[in-house]
Amino acid sequence: MTMSASMKTRRTFHRAGLMLLAATMLAGCTVGPRYQPDRMKLPPGFAEDEHAATPAEIARTNAELKDWWHRFGDAELDRLVDRAIAGNYDLQIAGQRILAERALRDVQASAWYPQVDANTTDGDARYSINVDNWPLRPGNPANRPGASYLSYGVSASWQIDVFGRIRRAVEASEHAVEENVEERRAVLMTMLSSLVSDYMVLRDTQLRLEISNRNIGVAQEAYDLTRRLYLEGVGNTLQIAQAKAELDAQQAAREPLRTHIAQITHAIDVLMGQVPGTTEAELKVAQPLPQVPEFPATVPSIVLGNRPDIRRAERAYAEATARIGVAVAQMYPNFAIPLNFNPNASAMYQVFEAGALSWQFFMLASLPLMHGGKLTGQIRAAQAAAEASRLTYRQTVLGAFREVEDAMAAWHDDVEHTELLHRAAEDSRLASDRARKLYAAGLVGFLEVLTTERTALAAENAEAVARLERLQDAIDLYTAMGAGWQGVGVTASALPVSLEKQNVLARAFQD
Repeated sequence: MTMSASMKTRRTFHRAGLMLLAATMLAGCTVGPRYQPDRMKLPPGFAEDEHAATPAEIARTNAELKDWWHRFGDAELDRLVDRAIAGNYDLQIAGQRILAERALRDVQASAWYPQVDANTTDGDARYSINVDNWPLRPGNPANRPGASYLSYGVSASWQIDVFGRIRRAVEASEHAVEENVEERRAVLMTMLSSLVSDYMVLRDTQLRLEISNRNIGVAQEAYDLTRRLYLEGVGNTLQIAQAKAELDAQQAAREPLRTHIAQITHAIDVLMGQVPGTTEAELKVAQPLPQVPEFPATVPSIVLGNRPDIRRAERAYAEATARIGVAVAQMYPNFAIPLNFNPNASAMYQVFEAGALSWQFFMLASLPLMHGGKLTGQIRAAQAAAEASRLTYRQTVLGAFREVEDAMAAWHDDVEHTELLHRAAEDSRLASDRARKLYAAGLVGFLEVLTTERTALAAENAEAVARLERLQDAIDLYTAMGAGWQGVGVTASALPVSLEKQNVLARAFQD
């Protein structure tokens, strides 16, 4: 290499180095708005709460949030929840979506680093000799238009993130990951609510089946009584027909309850990631209704910090804000360093000689000048999307508070409702017993017996439904508070292709 060529090369690297240094010094300049959380004014408490929550009550509620289903005191329910958390497919799907979003974040972050590729070429080429004024090729006269070509080398490109376009894109992707984390928590919370609700419906339906069996026994006794009185010359065939009709109606009403029990066990199996019918025999063993837990006192700030949908909406707002920065950065200069090292020759012995060297090293800068309003339109679109995300966050907060208020109102109102129905059921059973005794003594007609039996059945069923509503009130309130995900890890999922099965370069650059 001559002295002048050597000096020219040094000057080229010197200029490129100065430009790279200047770009690096500017790299701390990140354009676009910095994310600021939306501060909503929160009320000090909920209107439907009978008294302001004390610090001790709040501490107890916070401790209960992670395993609120334990408050029902049912060991079978606890086992079902553990199996559902381990086997539910919706939960596993949500975990894989987190992994996918994390991988997309890594794709965005890869733009920070040089993109390097190796290449090699070996072959022959023929050039046309029918083109006028074709430049002469050394060593290749016109009567020899073909040439052998052998090349190897490396090509690289490096984007210098001066104005933060890549940083904002990575920031947006990180917020998208956080959104998927909150989405998985919402799936977990919904799954727990559905499982516990189904379990309560199962036990309540079993209670109603027990009531139905008991009433069938009562109807059978009434039918036997009418037949006995008829044989004794006191009754008549009309009363026998009425008693038989009542017995048939009670037996018919029992069958839908059995069907419902089987269907609920199937739903619970699916929630646990099992084939329907796997635990049917186990769950069909009747158990009493679980106990109603103590009222979980809370304040709006706890709901705000625990509801996955609120947390997801807040992260969506953060992502949309970062997207504004990506759009704004498109208005600023873009810097890149392309590099090509590509020696080439016609024979193997020539390809490693100095004369075969061929390389390019540039510092490129581009500045958008005129795009017909495309770039400013992208900025306005990103700003509008961010504002929509902020308003969505506020709407989500209001919807969450409404659900808490509704659940609290139902909790307090259903307490007295259940107590009144319990007394009504006891009075109806007493009236039915007295009616049968009076009928046996010939003091009342059989119509009074039928009326009191139907009233007693309706009252007992209404009490059973009310007890279920009390349990459902507790489930709804815990769910509205965002409980259930706090004690469960974000994801236990793994990539379907392990690190050991990836190629050597993938393992080398694995974080």
